[in-house]
Amino acid sequence: MYAGEVAKPVDVVGLPYDFWYELARVDEQLEPGETALPLSDEGLLFYVRFRHAGESAEPTWPDSAGFETIDAAIRSAEARVPSPIVWT
Repeated sequence: MYAGEVAKPVDVVGLPYDFWYELARVDEQLEPGETALPLSDEGLLFYVRFRHAGESAEPTWPDSAGFETIDAAIRSAEARVPSPIVWT
């Protein structure tokens, strides 16, 4: 702890599929008529990751829903913490 701050990492990761949909599909837990979220123009969905932030090993495990834009994922991350996030 330094000057009242505790540095903890957070990631925004892009995946070329809807993580939560695919997890439910593999586990045969999809609701009737459930479909995957649409991917962004870049062919990705963006997720926030706190627990394994900074790790580069696959597979990853996100801590949020999927977002169509990086900005939406960033806003979600910022809404979940009590202090400002310094993005690098």
